Amino acid sequence: MFLDYLTLSPEIFGIDISDLSLKIIKLKKKRGSLALASFGEMEISPGIIEAGEIKDENALAETIKKALSAVKGKKISAKYLIASLPEEGAFLRVIQMPLMAKEEVEKAVYFEAENYIPVPLEKVYLDAQVINSALPSSNHLDVLIAALPKKTVDSYSVSFQKAGLKPVVFEVESQAVARSLVLGEKSSETLLIIDIGSTRSSFIIFSGSSIRFTTSLPISSQKFTKSIASRLGMSDKDAEQLKEKYGIEGERGKRIFDALSADLADLVSQIKKYLDYYQTHFGHEHLFQKNAKPELKPAVKKIILCGGGANLNGLDGFLSQGTKLQVVLGNPWANILPRPLKEVPELPYKESLKYTTALGLALRGVNL
Repeated sequence: MFLDYLTLSPEIFGIDISDLSLKIIKLKKKRGSLALASFGEMEISPGIIEAGEIKDENALAETIKKALSAVKGKKISAKYLIASLPEEGAFLRVIQMPLMAKEEVEKAVYFEAENYIPVPLEKVYLDAQVINSALPSSNHLDVLIAALPKKTVDSYSVSFQKAGLKPVVFEVESQAVARSLVLGEKSSETLLIIDIGSTRSSFIIFSGSSIRFTTSLPISSQKFTKSIASRLGMSDKDAEQLKEKYGIEGERGKRIFDALSADLADLVSQIKKYLDYYQTHFGHEHLFQKNAKPELKPAVKKIILCGGGANLNGLDGFLSQGTKLQVVLGNPWANILPRPLKEVPELPYKESLKYTTALGLALRGVNL
């Protein structure tokens, strides 16, 4: 979204940037299917990016160049990329508009968006996408609108240019995450995707063929580690190792579970809060299923976990018990590898969960 000035068909890779790390994925077409060509991860020094806002464009550009030179697999010589934009400050929502030709939507949505976006439109980049309806007789259009502050987008664009790269498309992280995890990018049930990152978690509600609602919360893998370190009196490094080794399952994980009890209870509370908000504030949905009818009160049926924090052993079972919903670890290769594969030799499944956003970005790039 926001920038799209591709005129040829060059090779394109995906890059996911968060406050403390960046991840790179490049896919390739192979015998009619897709395969992993290149991948890599690099830490970003604290202070370069804070809460999604770039504080030092030059330092970020240097980090990007170092990361590209260190990728595993095939060396990346491509200059074109698709990049994620931070969920903080982003606004995504599905709105309803009268039936009209798709070429008329772009103009009409600008005026309609003023009723939903809480900041002046001249300060944001606005993008819109008409959502395909499961019901041909629908008497309106469902349109996904997305907006991000121009200041944020421009800063990322400048950083990439300083790194010698050309961003083809920018999109909000949640869009890439959904592209990775939702098979065929369509779901006959309403899903809550929880992306647990290093510094925050994103809640993404997906239904039919589109994201319906997103929010970002300061619940994170790093916060879990610091809680363990504080309550068990150890270093962050030792706490991280303990967390990764035992998780919150069984007798060995009991100490970790006790140390994280407040954080885990908060996570369940936030899930319930936003599920209730979604069910009471959002209208009908057209789901892709036989004889589908619009749901007047859409309810989430399943929770999908992704991100590095999803690897906490026992987290899925704990959340399932707390929410009374099915909770599963997502498959970020769902739309890349033949089913039921969930990994490639170079990038094992658990490691892949950290690359969910980058895989979604690369998937869009290889299909442009």
